[in-house]
Amino acid sequence: MPLCEWHLAVASEWDQRHHGVTDTLPSPCAVCASRLGVRYPSGWLCAVCEWRHGDIVDDELPPPRVDIVYYLRYADRIKIGTTSNPRQRLAAIWHDEVLAFERGDRAVERRRHAQFAADRFAGTEWFHSSPALRQHVAERSAGVEDPWLLYARWVSEAVAARG
Repeated sequence: MPLCEWHLAVASEWDQRHHGVTDTLPSPCAVCASRLGVRYPSGWLCAVCEWRHGDIVDDELPPPRVDIVYYLRYADRIKIGTTSNPRQRLAAIWHDEVLAFERGDRAVERRRHAQFAADRFAGTEWFHSSPALRQHVAERSAGVEDPWLLYARWVSEAVAARG
């Protein structure tokens, strides 16, 4: 349906009030440091973690717990493990590369261990780098250049959800 300029402007203003306008935040998000925001008439939200721009993060609260399943490569082996503190945990494990992170706890880790049981080195969390396991890791890392940025987003979302 063709609209005149006035009706087009009215429709555009209505859309911006209801859906916001993606733009650069006035300053980095206090939670995730993103510069991308969505501007509404009522204020700004971070486009990454949805933290309301200008709200203060309560530093006295402990950081939220975000459990992840990680995939590490060392030589021709892949380790599947879980942690809620990946920086500390991965610093303690000898590895060549962080392949991917998947949001999940021990139950997800156990499912992955069962899924790739045929490739497992007995009594360990290390697996042969089979085509099926490599495919699974590729799916977990699709579109993610740096797994650490994905983890940072999950933490920021958990902080924002906590309010």
